[in-house]
Amino acid sequence: MKQTGVTTRGGRQSSLYVVAYDISDDKRRAQVHKTLKGFGQWTEFSLFECFLTRKELLQMRAKLNEHLRAGEDRVRIYLICENCLPKIETVGIPKPIEDTSYLI
Repeated sequence: MKQTGVTTRGGRQSSLYVVAYDISDDKRRAQVHKTLKGFGQWTEFSLFECFLTRKELLQMRAKLNEHLRAGEDRVRIYLICENCLPKIETVGIPKPIEDTSYLI
């Protein structure tokens, strides 16, 4: 597995996105967590690391929008560039790597 911000394998180009959320409603927070589990790796309390293609990113945003309330909920999606990924510092956990999975 390649540890860069953009990987190409079999015509699939993906980038690393860090998704953080702050949702006060327990039900909506659980729905967002469940949605994100289908797209990436849960690494912290309200934080996911997701290797996504452009299409998967759009799908994830659409699914998240089904559960969010504007003005109440916050979700931030950060793109980690190819040059920045090797600079990620971790303590006690491994650096993010792409784990191939397919959504159905």
